[in-house]
Amino acid sequence: MKLSNKSKVLEQGELTFAERIYLPAIVGGMATTLKHFFSKKVTIRYPEQKRYLGPVFRGHHILKRDEQGAERCTACGLCAVACPAEAISMVAEERKKGEEHLYREEKYASVYEINMLRCIFCGLCEEACPKQAIYLQHDKMVPVFEDRSEVIFGKDKLVEKMDNRYLREGWK
Repeated sequence: MKLSNKSKVLEQGELTFAERIYLPAIVGGMATTLKHFFSKKVTIRYPEQKRYLGPVFRGHHILKRDEQGAERCTACGLCAVACPAEAISMVAEERKKGEEHLYREEKYASVYEINMLRCIFCGLCEEACPKQAIYLQHDKMVPVFEDRSEVIFGKDKLVEKMDNRYLREGWK
């Protein structure tokens, strides 16, 4: 029983002698191979050559400092709340007498950690920060880790060094 009259009967014709010995297929395959052999290579030799990642690439996290070298983070916790992967954790403390040059505000993050196994590099922590304290660098990838103890990035890996400030194009 036919459901519709749209069926089409295909009839395969007799193969020619060249098609029976697969000569056109072999020549076509060799032509494709030679075309790729002489074309420009797209491989990038990674450690020596670095590809431009673009201005919207979200890479390595960084905790910014202000012009005087004080940490911008006030441990408000908005970045941790905004993180959908719950990768950010922090412990807030009050600034003590004599630490005015280290921290901008009365409260600061004594412990600030990002679990890089959980981080999905969405950039929501960057958008949620009211003090512009955390950024995802557009020119630096997260280094490869070989041990589970290396995946938790603390302030030692995140806080910006004053001799190597991170600036984006368009920042003043």
